[in-house]
Amino acid sequence: MPRVAWSLYAYRLIQPDEQFDLFACRENRLHLALRQLELAGHVDRTLCGNFLPAQPRWLELRKGMLGDRRLCRACHDLLKAQRRGQAAPSGAW
Repeated sequence: MPRVAWSLYAYRLIQPDEQFDLFACRENRLHLALRQLELAGHVDRTLCGNFLPAQPRWLELRKGMLGDRRLCRACHDLLKAQRRGQAAPSGAW
């Protein structure tokens, strides 16, 4: 059975906690990051390019979480673009 090229499993959700002051995002937002960090990429950044906290609180990404109002809009837009097979828009890491 062929495997779907794109899936939510490829991503994780990061929820800021007490490290929020160290998190590059200035709003209390949920961010997305690639599950498997790429050697050529920015391994310390979210999809939208913000820095990760030193010890991120990782959550499994489920479809229902994509509707959460706290989800970073830039991360969500990049996820949708990647799902359609489009390259990341300019300005993204």
